[in-house]
Amino acid sequence: MDILSVIGKRRDGLGNSEAELRYLASGAGEGSIPDYQLAAWLMAAFLRPLDEQETAWLTVAMAESGDRIDLSGLPKPWVDKHSTGGVGDKTTIALLPILAACGLTIVKMSGRGLGITGGTVDKLASIPGFRLDLSPDEMKRQAAQIGLALTGQTPDLAPADKALYALRDVTGTVGSIPLIVSSILSKKIAGGADTVVLDVKCGSGAFMTNLGDAQKLAALLEKTGTLAGLKVKTSISDMNQPLGAAVGNALEVSEAFAVLRGDRLSPPVQRFRRLCVHYAAETLVACGSTTSEAEGLAIAEEALISGKALLKAKDWVKAQGGDPRAVQDSSVLPRSAVVREVRAEDSGWVKAVLAEMIGKTVINLGGGRHRKEDLIDPAVGIVLAVGVGAALGEGDLLATVHAATEEMANLAVAEVLGAIELSETPVEEPPLFLS
Repeated sequence: MDILSVIGKRRDGLGNSEAELRYLASGAGEGSIPDYQLAAWLMAAFLRPLDEQETAWLTVAMAESGDRIDLSGLPKPWVDKHSTGGVGDKTTIALLPILAACGLTIVKMSGRGLGITGGTVDKLASIPGFRLDLSPDEMKRQAAQIGLALTGQTPDLAPADKALYALRDVTGTVGSIPLIVSSILSKKIAGGADTVVLDVKCGSGAFMTNLGDAQKLAALLEKTGTLAGLKVKTSISDMNQPLGAAVGNALEVSEAFAVLRGDRLSPPVQRFRRLCVHYAAETLVACGSTTSEAEGLAIAEEALISGKALLKAKDWVKAQGGDPRAVQDSSVLPRSAVVREVRAEDSGWVKAVLAEMIGKTVINLGGGRHRKEDLIDPAVGIVLAVGVGAALGEGDLLATVHAATEEMANLAVAEVLGAIELSETPVEEPPLFLS
C-alpha cells in the first residue's frame, strides 16, 4: 500500500478504508512511515475529518499496533479514566489513589502535555525517581499488588498513538475531534480496561472551547467506545478558569497530594477536590460497584477522610521508584529559583481567570513545550490564590509566580495581571459541570 495515496484520498475528501487506516497505524507504530508524511496525513484528517466508522477503525488499529495488556486474574472491576486536557488538570494524580482505595483496579497509560494543557506524565516526572516506562508485565504485577499502575506511552502499548500524539502537538492538529477520540480510546483498549470514565473539558483552557464541540466529543467518545466493546461514561466540566490553584508540573503534584492529605484548601483547590470526588463516584457507579451517585460520593469521601487514599498514593510512588516522601513533603519536589507574588491593583470581584492566558504563561516560563523536543522545567508555574467570584481588596494576593529567572518572573507577573479580570459588582462562581 502507498502512503501517498492514503494521504491523497484523505486530502481530497474520499475517506480512508479500514485497511488503509490499519496500514497507517502500523507504519506509525513501526516507524516505517516518516514524520513528515504522518504530519501531512494528520493535517488532511484535520481538514477532512474522519467519520464515525473511520474513527472506530483507526482506534482499534492504533490499539492493535502494539501489545495489549491482559488483566485476567486481577480483581474486577478494571477501570480507567481520562481527561481531554485542561489548564491545571492534575485529576489523575489524586483520583487514581482514591479509586484504588475503593477496591478498583486501574491500569493507565498517560501522555505528555499537548499545547497549553499539561500532561500527567510531565507532572509525575517531577517526582524524583518516578518511573514512567513500565512494561505491560510490570504494570500488571504492580496493579495486582496495590491496585494501580500508570506508565507513559511506551513502545509496547499503542505505539501508533505515541507517534501521532507527539506530532499533533506541533502540527496544529490537536483540536480534531476524531483524532482526539482515537488517541484516548486506543490507549484504554490497549490498557485492558472494560470501564472508562471520561472528563471532557470545555472552555478557554481546553481544546473544546464551546459547549457544542464538547458535546460532539462526548457523544463520539461514547459511540466509538461502544463499538470497541467498552463501557464509557462522560461528563463535561468547566475549563474557562484553571482547575484548582496550581498550574505547573511539580506545583500540581504538590496540590494533588495536599488534597489526599486532607490539608486546609483554598477555594480554587476545594473546587478541584469536588471534581475528584465526583469522578470517583461516577466511576463506582459506571463499573457497578454501587448503584447510586450518593453512595458513590460517600464511599469516595470515606477513602479520603480515613487516609486510605493517601496510603495508596505513597504505595504508588514507592512502587514506581519515586521518593515516597514527596507525598507528605512538597520540599522533596523541584523548586524554582524565583518566587514572586502578584497582588491586585484594584478592588472588586473576580470576573474571569483566563485559563488560556495562564496556560500560555506557564509554557513561556518553561513549564510546557513549544516544540516536541523542548525540555520542561518541572519547578516553574503559577499558583492562583483566587477563582471566579472571589471578592478582592486592593493589594490582596492574586497568585504566586514560580520562575527560573527574575526576568521571566517579571514577564509572568504582567501576564497574570492581564489574565485576571475584575468586576465592580459581585460575580457568582460558575458551575463546575456543564452537563
